Amino acid sequence: MPPVNRIADYAEDMKGWRRWMHQNPELQFECHKTAGFVVERLKEFGITDIHEGIATSGVVAIIEGQCDGPTIGLRADMDALPILEATGLDYASKEDGKMHACGHDGHTTMLLGAARYLAETRNFSGRVALIFQPAEEGGGGAGVMVEEGIMDRFDIAQVYAIHNTPGHTPGSFYTTPGAIMAAADTFHIHVKGQGGHGAYPNECKDPVVAAVAVCNGLQTIVSRNRKGLDDLVVSVTQIHTGTIDNVIPDTAYLNGTVRTFDKGIQQMVIDRMQAICDGVAQAYDVEVAFDFEKGYPPTINHAEQAKFAAEVARDVAGEAGVIGDAGPEMGAEDFAYMLEARPGAYLFLGQGDGAGLHHPEYNFNDDVAPYGASFFAKLVEAAQPLQK
Repeated sequence: MPPVNRIADYAEDMKGWRRWMHQNPELQFECHKTAGFVVERLKEFGITDIHEGIATSGVVAIIEGQCDGPTIGLRADMDALPILEATGLDYASKEDGKMHACGHDGHTTMLLGAARYLAETRNFSGRVALIFQPAEEGGGGAGVMVEEGIMDRFDIAQVYAIHNTPGHTPGSFYTTPGAIMAAADTFHIHVKGQGGHGAYPNECKDPVVAAVAVCNGLQTIVSRNRKGLDDLVVSVTQIHTGTIDNVIPDTAYLNGTVRTFDKGIQQMVIDRMQAICDGVAQAYDVEVAFDFEKGYPPTINHAEQAKFAAEVARDVAGEAGVIGDAGPEMGAEDFAYMLEARPGAYLFLGQGDGAGLHHPEYNFNDDVAPYGASFFAKLVEAAQPLQK
């Protein structure tokens, strides 16, 4: 099935918006230029109820329907990544070391496309809250917007978001009830020993072998403490120590990520990590300092809203183009904070072949933007129909 005809009519406009944003990426909370561009477009659409400066550079705009009713929230993230672009495109990033390598330029474009249509037609009851969010790529901008009160301030009853996904059929959708993305936590482990000459290790307290023991111990958490049906990842991603071949260093550092869907499993990991660190400290006569930073919580779709969103997606992509029970993934997403605050759902939109997310050669597929915009528009009309 095609996108909404009216939205397809301004696909070229959407392409232009997206490519301007691609050329002008901004990081974290400092999305001021992007927010300004968004506000200009919203005003062109005739939207006047616009609220700026939320979570530093976030924007919430309200579109009134034709009669009273609830408010539905639609969210798009605006920030880019600190990556040097390698696409060679004629609209490549103008900002050295910054690029839209995750498609947030496309997400913002899709919400703008839906906004234009909804402002023209207003074929719905209640209100739509358009949420343009900074700092998804670290910083938890969604959580900050929630903390600053957008759900209560704008009386948002439910909330939805889309993320593009390479490697899936362009214009297809998938989602799932319950957990769809994992919690993303970070650990830091500092080992302090006593360095010395590499030829005389007996005179040292070697932090290198202790760090290796910690690393090996951490790998047993998944294999020896996790139930077979639990989803859990523990990855050591950095080990830093030493400067030269004949010197045993004083310190070593380990860092990595933990991905979970369940708070009980998360706490088990924390407890086991602490025990491993304490045990290695005693066994190797070194000091081991362990720090666990909780990041984004798991993204948990509300079952009723996930089912409803999948039904709406089928109206855009057809029955064969939607998977409603795709199961969870181990990535993370700060939209989790909005789903903790209100019922809603998160969906993925296929964008075809090409480089993966966070890759320097990634580029959002402009052809799928009308599908995402149509999903948002149809979602509003189905969730809040006019009274007959």
